[in-house]
Amino acid sequence: MKKALIAMSGGVDSSVAACLMKEKGYTCMGATMKLFYNEEIGLSREHTCCSLADVEDARSVADQLDIPYYVFNFSDKFRECVIDPFIQAYETGKTPNPCIDCNRYLKFEKLFQRMKELDYDYVVTGHYARIEYDKDSGRYLLKKALDGAKDQSYVLYMMTQEQLQHTLFPLGNMTKPEVRRIAESHGFINAKKHDSQDICFVTNGKYTDFMQQYTQKQYPEGDFVDREGKILGKHKGIIHYTIGQRKGLGLSAKMPLYVCDIDSAQNRVVLGENDSLYTRTLIAKDINLISVPFLKEPKRVKAKVRYRQPEQWATATQLDEDTLEVYFDEPQRAITKGQAVVFYDGDIVVGGGTIQ
Repeated sequence: MKKALIAMSGGVDSSVAACLMKEKGYTCMGATMKLFYNEEIGLSREHTCCSLADVEDARSVADQLDIPYYVFNFSDKFRECVIDPFIQAYETGKTPNPCIDCNRYLKFEKLFQRMKELDYDYVVTGHYARIEYDKDSGRYLLKKALDGAKDQSYVLYMMTQEQLQHTLFPLGNMTKPEVRRIAESHGFINAKKHDSQDICFVTNGKYTDFMQQYTQKQYPEGDFVDREGKILGKHKGIIHYTIGQRKGLGLSAKMPLYVCDIDSAQNRVVLGENDSLYTRTLIAKDINLISVPFLKEPKRVKAKVRYRQPEQWATATQLDEDTLEVYFDEPQRAITKGQAVVFYDGDIVVGGGTIQ
């Protein structure tokens, strides 16, 4: 009998994933990853995951399903691989994507390693995505969820062939209302629980507050400049700004101004008009390809440079082992350093990388 280690966040999705695996006859174990200490980040709140209340919800569902349940303390790894890079990114003028790092280093590295140590066969999560094996290429494919509104393939593009081989996404062919109906029919405590919407370690929705509390640093003021370097005013610290931002600049100008670049070396924030935010090319590093091992020639793809962006036609060219160039058919607004670009061929994830 196959054995499945279920990553249980305390939310309805992972709870139903556990339920479905148990009904399919798998030997199941529930596990919640303890990722941080409350005193490090302040009090938790309803729309984040990984709080003490979430642990109790996950434990309740595991008890109801009569499966063993454990909490694994991965807080050191989380600090090293998610929180520290998150802070470093903002300090160097980039915009991080901590959910991708958490999937990469925690769910599909640390938890995956624990799965192997325990001699289990699969890691199971409540992600909305699908995995299929392609006999022709001999590769495991990551595909979009059937429910496009819930698809989470964008944050999973870093998965390796081995990880895909030993991961199951039971919700990939389901809609959210179907998942909630299953949870309600089983009387799960979290059947009506809100989805996680925020970065789990940012408790009040303001990442700048978290950074200042966590680092105990004050980020110095500096100059707002235009694209020619002319000083326009003072900013309150570069961590407060992201590419494309208009609100909260505190400047009066004849025309609307937007953040076009963040120069961390000189502690400057470059402002310009909306038109200057558009570009057709980007370079991505730290790439991971799934459907193919290497792009031998330029490939027509649909690409997205942020989670909620509609896909855009582009041509992806692999320059070397770890570098891709992407050329979009139409100029894209506010392509942002530190975010992920992910490529699709229909509903298949070709791969992705980090925008440089």
